[in-house]
Amino acid sequence: MARRNSASRSIRGTERTKPVSRRLLTLIAFLWCCIAPANAGTIISDRAESVSVTVYRQPGRARGAIDRDWPGGYALVAETRTVDLPPGETVVRFEGVAEGLMPETAVLSGMPQGVKEKNRDARLLSPAGLVDAYLRRRVTVRRTDRKSGKVTEEEAVITAGPSGGVILRTPRGYEALGCSGLPERMLYRDVPADLSPRPTLSVIATSDRATRATLQLTYLAEGFDWAANYVADMNSDGGTLNLMAWLTVANGGVTGFPGARLGVIAGQPNKAARAPQPRPTGGALLLTCWPMDVTSTHPGWALFPVQMPPPVMEEAQEIMVTAYRRSDAVPVAMAAPPPPPPPPPAEDVGDLKYYRVPVAVDVSANSQKQVALLRQDDVRVERLYAATIDYRDGSGQSRPMTLRLRLRNRKADGLGLPMPSGRVAVFEHVGGLRLLAGEADVGDKAVDERIDYDISESSDIRLTVRQTAASEKRRDWTIRIANARPFAVTAEVTIGHDITPRPQDLERRGGAWIWRTVVPANGWADYSYAEMLPR
Repeated sequence: MARRNSASRSIRGTERTKPVSRRLLTLIAFLWCCIAPANAGTIISDRAESVSVTVYRQPGRARGAIDRDWPGGYALVAETRTVDLPPGETVVRFEGVAEGLMPETAVLSGMPQGVKEKNRDARLLSPAGLVDAYLRRRVTVRRTDRKSGKVTEEEAVITAGPSGGVILRTPRGYEALGCSGLPERMLYRDVPADLSPRPTLSVIATSDRATRATLQLTYLAEGFDWAANYVADMNSDGGTLNLMAWLTVANGGVTGFPGARLGVIAGQPNKAARAPQPRPTGGALLLTCWPMDVTSTHPGWALFPVQMPPPVMEEAQEIMVTAYRRSDAVPVAMAAPPPPPPPPPAEDVGDLKYYRVPVAVDVSANSQKQVALLRQDDVRVERLYAATIDYRDGSGQSRPMTLRLRLRNRKADGLGLPMPSGRVAVFEHVGGLRLLAGEADVGDKAVDERIDYDISESSDIRLTVRQTAASEKRRDWTIRIANARPFAVTAEVTIGHDITPRPQDLERRGGAWIWRTVVPANGWADYSYAEMLPR
């Protein structure tokens, strides 16, 4: 009887708890509906509708070549993207941003309720990235015998890589990938979740309702640079030249910007020094081996970047990285296309100059782009021979002077334009041939400044400096310029001495004196002066 009462109470208790359980489940479902929009998931923006790229030169590099591996300048990138935001909190991933993006400079506008957090996803999906992600993990190594074509597979663990090679631990021991002399490939079971196929910036944003937002993403990115490359063609009159300038823009990253609005900034803005940022893990694996044989028998193998197939949800899939024989062949340079019309004149940005490319261009990944910067015909030029007295002089030994082409950056002489720093190649026409006469580096030149192109040394125009007398108070010097050419030439010598008495026939330029003279054909010209020594 007591057992029956107990069972009866138990049944009644269960009946009483059923409504409570239903109410609890209903409450949980309601809370889940409220919470779910706040964790709506991830929105991916895979491209920008429009983009502008403004490139700044490498700080401190007024001249010289661009670093082709990783340009030392930077760019201001402005992108316009459209995303559909659900209500609540959402992770928005901006794929295809510049590889060298500086996350602290990223500014995003257009979000309905702003941005809560931003992250730069720095690990890229690539052969090197896969090896890095699979360290201490198991992979399958597949090898093919060259003679029989037999394929063998075995399990291995990556113990070191990707820098300096890849070390595998197999059932037979440790070995280096690519050093067996056989074509090899590694198979991975899945794609690591933290590897992105393209450089990505992710943000956490909130919205009070579902909306389509047009966003403006602006950021600075490393890995860009630019330079001006001038081409000067001397005319047959010897007193004018035609000047053409190309704007060379370098993008060292893996992200290209098709149809971009491109511009460059000339000058050096005040930018705080910043420690070099590590480049995202990516790129091809370069496996160089030196086995007990010659390199023609056992070459180094490099791995292709991987074209990843779409993920399969039902089962894991294999990801294969294939190897190919490296080639040191030098690509054949293609002929440059005819120059397009030059861009508009430079615009002022503070005391800097902004050069705008008037048409949309493709700023391709890992490449250099050239567009026309200016074209000026019949620019007046003066040909002279120049030298500066220095420590080499005084013994009476002659040395060659430098052929210098001098331009005046003024409208009266056919220029009058701000000219950014770069390198100039000078060509002359001889017997119907267009031949290179020399190259020179030049710095930034403002309007009305003098522009000197030091082309080459001339063995026909020589400078000799002798010290003819010396005492505790003064030294006497004699300068001779000898001309072995069959026509008169103009020569210019820079003298850094303190000449006394103060000469009336010399030009004062900075802290030096300039002796300028015309040397007759097959003749010479002398100049003597006294240098006062400091007491």
